Parts: sequence; C-alpha cells; structure tokens
Amino acid sequence: MLPARWRTPALIITCACLILTLSMGVRHTAGLFLQPITQGQGWSREVFSFAIALQNLVWGLASPFAGAFADRLGAGRTLVVSALLYLLGLLGMALGGSEALFDVSAGLLVGLGLSGTTFAVVMGVVGRHVAPARRSLALGVVGAGGSFGQFAVLPVGQALISAHGWQLALVFLALGIALIVPLAAALADGPAQIPAGASQSPGQALRQAGGERSFHLLFWSYFVCGFQTAFIMLHLPAYLVDAGYSANVGMTAVALIGLCNVAGSFLFGWWGGLYSKKNLLVAIYALRAVAVLAFLGIPAGLPGVWLFAAAMGLLWLGTVPLTNGLVAQIFGLRYMSMLSGVVFLGHQLGSFLGAWLGGRIFDQTGSYGLAWGLVLGLSLVAALLAWPIREQPLAGQEARA
Repeated sequence: MLPARWRTPALIITCACLILTLSMGVRHTAGLFLQPITQGQGWSREVFSFAIALQNLVWGLASPFAGAFADRLGAGRTLVVSALLYLLGLLGMALGGSEALFDVSAGLLVGLGLSGTTFAVVMGVVGRHVAPARRSLALGVVGAGGSFGQFAVLPVGQALISAHGWQLALVFLALGIALIVPLAAALADGPAQIPAGASQSPGQALRQAGGERSFHLLFWSYFVCGFQTAFIMLHLPAYLVDAGYSANVGMTAVALIGLCNVAGSFLFGWWGGLYSKKNLLVAIYALRAVAVLAFLGIPAGLPGVWLFAAAMGLLWLGTVPLTNGLVAQIFGLRYMSMLSGVVFLGHQLGSFLGAWLGGRIFDQTGSYGLAWGLVLGLSLVAALLAWPIREQPLAGQEARA
C-alpha cells in the first residue's frame, strides 16, 4: 500500500484508468480470436461463444463477492488476486487442448479475474475518494479508461495474432495483465478508510436494496446493456467477415467503438453530474435502437460500418458511470462496491445470453438476423425499464452522489 499522502484522487483515478485499460482492453480482444481458434481447433462457433458466455456469467456472479471483499478487506488484495487468476486463464487458453479446458480457462478463470479488476471494485474505490459533486464525472473518466483499452489493445491483439499466431498472442496479452499488480498499490485502501454507514451490515444493505423497485430496474436495464455489448463485441467482427469484409475491418470497427466511447463515457459521466441520470439512461437505450435500425435497414458499405461503430461507441459504456452513480446516489457509499457488483450481475447475465445466443443462432440459422432483432427490441425494453427509476437517496444516505 502506498503512503496515504501519495494516494491523491488524481493518482487513484489515473491508476484506475490504467487498470481498466488493461483488463477491459484484453477482454475485448475475444472477438478477434473467434475465427482463428475455432478454425485451428475444429470447433463450432457455439463452442467458443459458450466459453465466452460462461466467462461473462462467472464475471457477473463473482462481482458481488469481489466487491464485498474489497469493501471489507481493501481493494488492493482483490485486484492482485484477480489479476493473477486472469493471467492464468489467458495462459490456459493458449494451451489449446479440449473444449472443457477452454471452458475452465476462458470461462472460469478469466471470468473470476475480470470480476476483481473491473467496474465493481475499481469504481467503488474511486467513488469513496472523490467529492460527491465530482463523483459522476470521475466515474465517467474511469469508464473512459476501459473504452480506451478497447481502442488501444485491439490493434495490438490483431497484430500479435497476425505475426505470431493466436497462442503466442494470448501469452503476450497475459503479460500485459500482469501490469495490474503494481498498479493495484494506488487503489489499496483498507477497511478503516471506508466511510461508516451507521451500523448497517452487508446483509442488511442487500435486503434494503432488494426491497427497492429502482434497484431491480437498474438490474434489468443493465441486463440489456450486457446482452447488446457482449453480442456486438464478440460477433460483429465475424458478422462483417461473413459480409465480405476483411478481418481488419471487424477489428477496426470494434476499436472505433472503443475510441468513440472514450468521449461517450466522459460525456455521460459529466452530464450525470448535471442532469437526471435515469433520463440519460433512457436516452442511451433509445438511441441504441435507432443506431441498430439504421445499420440494418440502410446498408451503406464501409461508411455505414464506421457510422454504426461511432454511434454505438458514443453510447457503449455511458451506462457505467450513470448506473454506478445511481447506486451511490440512492444507496450510499458504504457498500457501493458490493451493490454495484450485484447490479453488474444483471449486466453479465445479459452478456452470457448475448455472447452464447449469437453463436447458437448463427449455427442454427446460418445468419445473425434474429440476434440483431433481439438487440433492437431489447433497447426499447431497457428504455422503458429505466424511465420509472427513483433517484432520491434512501433515508440515512448522503443527499448527493
């Protein structure tokens, strides 16, 4: 743990951004590996999709526990252990072997690693160390770090696959994840530094949140976000290759989503401190529906691909600072990491279905058409779910977050 005087909000935010850049950047390379791994191993797309879907499910199921561990014993330990699990998972993927080994490595180990190196833990630390008036903006800046990773790491991943093959590429990416270990020192706060929330226990906090309709609305709208982002991240490169474009076009489209979301996360985080967070969530989901409808209904060659990627990028992870900000605003900071982890479980349940059903639907129908239809329809459902969220803090919680 670094001396307290060194752990300024600026240093914490910078290291949080770098951790998310590495963790989310490597995670977003999964779509680049779909075709080389399935072709090299002789697997169907559903086999690969199921392992990544399992990864998303484990990530979501483990996030509340990772958040609770960070709330109780400090984020530093959580980050280090999770980074090591992530590294082992990538090395296991590189070994190839059986479908079962791929499920354990890509699904279980990487999923556990992601649970402790991404939003629930990292944003919980940032939320506790930034003044309430600047919290939404700070969360947006950190969310942009994850988006920058998608932009920066994807070209590296594609270059590594092209130059060294998919197995060595995974080894190099694992070495990148190892850099999270020294960065964790800046986020290593202990339980004594976590604000006291009266005498409320974790169980009481969960029961209180579970009794609030807004918590359930956040959970299920985040489910839709997970379905959409997992499907697009994993299957858009293959969808474009099937349409006759090169692998580099698919990589560039996903990287462009990440680049534009650097601006999107920052803007929605900033706006979340000025305007209604739940209204901004409604706008994001409604605009996603417009973007998908335009992409499918008005094919326009490469310009259409770039416009769709840019539009989705602006809307991609803007949900993260808004959703985490609402958790802090409504339920307070004492158990923010744990409650954010529970809400994030909804996101990852959606991610499981988005990743797996995309491959399943393609294998059964030879097309992604039905999957795109689900992405479109769920956008409208999420907008309706976000609309009735009540943003007022519960009794005993801080008045502004």
